Amino acid sequence: MGKGQKLWKHAKKVIPGGNMLLSKRAEMFLPEQWPAYFSKSNGCNVWDLDGNKFIDTSLMGVGPNILGYGDPEVDNAVINVIKNGNMSTLNCAEEVELADRLISMHPWSGMARFARSGGEANAIAIRIARAATGKDNVAVCGYHGWHDWYISANLSSDDGLKEHLIGGLSPNGVPRALKDTVHPFNYNDIDYLEELVHSKDIGTIKMEVFRNVEPEDNFLEKVRNLATKNGIVLIFDECTSGFRETFGGLQKKYKVDPDIAMFGKALGNGYAVTAILGTKDVMNYAQSTFISSTFWTERIGSAAALKTLERMENIESWEIITEQGKKVKALWKKLSDSNGVPIDQQGLPALCSFSFHSKNHLEYKTYLTQAMLEKGYLASTGFYLSIMHSDEILDNYANALDPIFRTIKQCEDEKENITSLLKGPVCHSGFKRLN
Repeated sequence: MGKGQKLWKHAKKVIPGGNMLLSKRAEMFLPEQWPAYFSKSNGCNVWDLDGNKFIDTSLMGVGPNILGYGDPEVDNAVINVIKNGNMSTLNCAEEVELADRLISMHPWSGMARFARSGGEANAIAIRIARAATGKDNVAVCGYHGWHDWYISANLSSDDGLKEHLIGGLSPNGVPRALKDTVHPFNYNDIDYLEELVHSKDIGTIKMEVFRNVEPEDNFLEKVRNLATKNGIVLIFDECTSGFRETFGGLQKKYKVDPDIAMFGKALGNGYAVTAILGTKDVMNYAQSTFISSTFWTERIGSAAALKTLERMENIESWEIITEQGKKVKALWKKLSDSNGVPIDQQGLPALCSFSFHSKNHLEYKTYLTQAMLEKGYLASTGFYLSIMHSDEILDNYANALDPIFRTIKQCEDEKENITSLLKGPVCHSGFKRLN
């Protein structure tokens, strides 16, 4: 065992669940073998605690680093803020500049508030929407964090959120009084959403603009019209999709305006900042309810966001990562076709993923990660693109994957035993308690 594996084993004894983010658990990638911890990162390279260097062709920090790790201009902006002081009794001017910048990018909006994580931003948006409508009930589509309001959907059904990115989310600790306040619906199913609106007295519709499939038959326009007709606050959660395909929200591509939108992850290129934008009429209800936190006023997040926005606009980063993402999806298809290994692809090009079309899909996913790690890659069946993923890196990535797909084909044809090829347990597919 390397230093990372040893530290992860210890971490699970002193930190419930081992860390702060499910998506970074070693068990989600390669149980007992994943390096787990990094000593430094730069570009799209990551070094573990033993000094081993890996090319990150996986989640790039789970989404924040469109510009790559350690972008010099963003880092320098943060360093200058630190030199001049990150906190004081007075407010930082950068948050006002950031509000103006984001509002100018989204003319439908009129006001903004800021937090430091996507879960916080989602909770803030829900509080404001409920204050604005006076109604508790929410219809949701997509993944929206860990707070009580969202996980309460699983009080009505053991796995009501299973189709919304993560299965197995237990509502333990969520007040039973929240039962039947949050109602999931599936993307593109406007008929079911209409039924919810009329049968559950829905006051808020919260959804991701895009996760895995494109809107069909003017779905987003129909949702907007449904919300407007019934006095419902429409919230677009763009914490993940923002800045991936447009300079701002993906809503700009589909030309559908929400009442509130949230942006996170890529907004600060690795520094903690999230934004909640909204119309003035709706956002002003934030003043009728208490929403406040000390560290929402620190300076680093706003300074990082301003420089990140400047960098993204100057180089049109969304165009770069979309183009490279299309190449990744094409090379996956080529590997699938040439090796006779069926896969299903999902997601935006810049946030793409695939799954093996097999009963052994988790075993194959684990084997892929194991084999790629041995070749110097952090890899799985998902790939979050950054501007640092050059054509050369993608070509080498494809060459490294090819023999792995051939081996998987051998296993599918029962000429190899996938279990005998694994050096440890199979990766997890959702939330599970760790021993």
